[in-house]
Amino acid sequence: MAVENTFIMVKPDGVARRLVGEVVSRLEQKGLTLEKMRMLTIPAEMAEHHYAEHVERPFFGELIAFITSGPVVAMEWSGENAIALCRTLMGATNPMDAAPGSIRGDLATVVTENIVHGSDSPESAARELALFFTA
Repeated sequence: MAVENTFIMVKPDGVARRLVGEVVSRLEQKGLTLEKMRMLTIPAEMAEHHYAEHVERPFFGELIAFITSGPVVAMEWSGENAIALCRTLMGATNPMDAAPGSIRGDLATVVTENIVHGSDSPESAARELALFFTA
């Protein structure tokens, strides 16, 4: 498999709980390479663009309110099978379903505040990396 690039974000709950270093450490220990990193508070317009696929869902407003509620750490990571590998390291979206040893399995407690976001495909990785690392 070729080297892939992917987008990972430590969400406001992860930043507030001082878990950025833990997330970075887990990805580095797996052999992935940190390419870019920036801390920002996401403006509402950017958040709406980032979560555009959820616009029709009932939780969209709550999602936007949460992701804009404090600083996040946006990162680009690279490595063999980086997208699938990061998804496995993050664990299931719902922490109750996430495997012990995964970031969400070990550190998160509720689905709405689950520490990290990661791209789920090469297409979403390209879109999210462009959104957070150009301009």
